[in-house]
Amino acid sequence: MSQSQSTARYQRSASGMVGAMVVLVGIVLAWVAVKAIAFDQPPAPARVVDYALSVPAARAAADFDLVAPPRLPEGWRASTVRFTPGSEAHWHLGVLTEQSRYVGLEQADDPVRSMVAEYVDEEAIRGEPVDVAGVSWATYTDSGGDLALVRRAGRTTTLVVGHEVPRSELLAYTASLR
Repeated sequence: MSQSQSTARYQRSASGMVGAMVVLVGIVLAWVAVKAIAFDQPPAPARVVDYALSVPAARAAADFDLVAPPRLPEGWRASTVRFTPGSEAHWHLGVLTEQSRYVGLEQADDPVRSMVAEYVDEEAIRGEPVDVAGVSWATYTDSGGDLALVRRAGRTTTLVVGHEVPRSELLAYTASLR
């Protein structure tokens, strides 16, 4: 092999390969950053459901006094509604406030503590009870900004939980339940 051929060959080394990989990773990261900035899509609006259509059928099938608000406060919208009939009957209504804060209404034949653990936090702290339209409700809070109002009537537990919802709004919503 002549000397001109040996100098024309590409010299391979570990440092050369690492350098090429660093450049490639840099290009990929730059592409991802540009794509994230240039093509940022606004979040999809929350799905809105007409919960009032579900209430009559759920009430007829429930073996407990199913509650729901006759109408939502101005600017609030229902995002989920579900009734599970049978021996483990469960009513759920999820709504978003005008500020897009979540409020959930849950009813089931489950103990208070298990519903609080499931829908608020396993380590929720019980607070002072509050009077809502002449009825005493227990309160629970967690470190994540949830406030729940809970009451047990007969064998049915009703839980209303709001995530970072002002206490006055949660009390007014709970008072509207019929």
